[in-house]
Amino acid sequence: MNTNTPQYILALDLGTTGNRAILFDSQGAIAGQAYKELTQHYPQPGWLEHDPEELWQDTRACMRQVFKDTGVAADSVAAIGLTVQRETCLLWDKTTGKPLHNAIVWQDRRTAPLCRQLTEQGKAEDIQERTGLVLDAYFSATKLAWLLDWVKRERPEVNLDNVLAGTIDTWALWNLTGGQVHATDHSNASRTMLMNLAHQEWDEALLDLFGIPAAIMPQIQPSMGIFGKTDPELVGREIPITAVFGDQQAALFAHGCDRPGMLKCTYGTGCFLIGFTGQELTRSRNQLLSTIAWTNATQSGKTEVNYALEGAMFTTGASIQWLRDGIQLIDSAAQTEPLARQVKSTNGVYFVPALSGLGAPHWDMSARGAFLGITGGVQREHLVRSVLEAIAYQVKEVVEAMNKDCNTAIKLLRVDGGACQNDFLMQFQSDVLGIPVQRPAVLEATAQGAAFGAGLAVGFWDNYSTLVKTRQIDQTFEPGEGQQAAQDHFQTWLKAVERSKNWVD
Repeated sequence: MNTNTPQYILALDLGTTGNRAILFDSQGAIAGQAYKELTQHYPQPGWLEHDPEELWQDTRACMRQVFKDTGVAADSVAAIGLTVQRETCLLWDKTTGKPLHNAIVWQDRRTAPLCRQLTEQGKAEDIQERTGLVLDAYFSATKLAWLLDWVKRERPEVNLDNVLAGTIDTWALWNLTGGQVHATDHSNASRTMLMNLAHQEWDEALLDLFGIPAAIMPQIQPSMGIFGKTDPELVGREIPITAVFGDQQAALFAHGCDRPGMLKCTYGTGCFLIGFTGQELTRSRNQLLSTIAWTNATQSGKTEVNYALEGAMFTTGASIQWLRDGIQLIDSAAQTEPLARQVKSTNGVYFVPALSGLGAPHWDMSARGAFLGITGGVQREHLVRSVLEAIAYQVKEVVEAMNKDCNTAIKLLRVDGGACQNDFLMQFQSDVLGIPVQRPAVLEATAQGAAFGAGLAVGFWDNYSTLVKTRQIDQTFEPGEGQQAAQDHFQTWLKAVERSKNWVD
């Protein structure tokens, strides 16, 4: 297809376990997609890395593949929206374009000792005040500090004047534009623990604290606006890149959560529950994160800032992946639902999904995953069911924290992500929460949100409200007869979580 009027928006969704290119048509529906799974590197227990070269090569391959598979010409694409796994970061040489080390993934815990050291020095409160974030190895600041120390020690020949730093969006933008653009957006920058949340710029005091030169950091721009154009050699023509979002903020945007009290939960590698709080910065009293939802440039040239509260749970879909690849209890994620339905309960088994420590609302970097309550009658089905139930329990903890912070009880949970395809999990989630759970027809909400942002920025779509209202709902799960038992078992699960804490120093 080759037409003078662009018919599509291309979304690049660069996630933790894989990279995806999706074409969205003028109705906001998926017209085609290509996907490549990303290799996970575990050099030491608690460490996780990605190869930035593989990530970029897969991104490029997915872009070309989706055009080939659909027959859509590059000049039929009005713009590109980019959404990425957040907090994962890297350093590269701007002269060679080569990474100096593998990217350190958001789940990586190698900098937990530095976080504890800074906490002992009394820095945690000031960091949280400046950034809205809890001092934790999850965020990019300590990872970048580790990478710089490593380069100085192991690669002394590297000229630091040639070094660039960034999160995955920055790396992708730099490559997409042929090395012309070194930038990020506010939603991703707000996850680095280096951006001042109130002023939306790199915080000099924090850069000094972590020993990170300001010169290596990318320029921060509004989430929706012109970031640059693709290198014409990439897909045969230049395509403007007009939106960049962190993946969870992109999903929030796709769901139409643009008013206080609206929230969504994405069931991906981790679980991320975000509530939109408006244009006033809201601070959590219950261990949630204050973050930027998205920003956009107004006609007057000012930046409109939208804030959110977030509960980040590190290990959800990753638990199912571990059942498959780690202990090989299942052959595929799809098996978990029929296996869980084969038993009426977990037979007293509780799983704590702390494979990368515990995130909200605990923030315990030393916690470790555990099965508790195992007896001789426990079978594979009980273990699998306990993992699914634990995902729902984690979300309930964060919903309760959100209810306390927002003073208004949440009445509906909007969901997306791969694991929400599991009907057993979604029904159990509704039961344990006691509220409806709404699943859309298009589960790729992160990509759809990036596409919506890019299309709105170039006038491909002209009305955000109309756009989100046309999204189709697949199913709404209502609390059923299992809700009392689910809520009773949640109290026992909380005891299991306490057992898993402070497991390692």
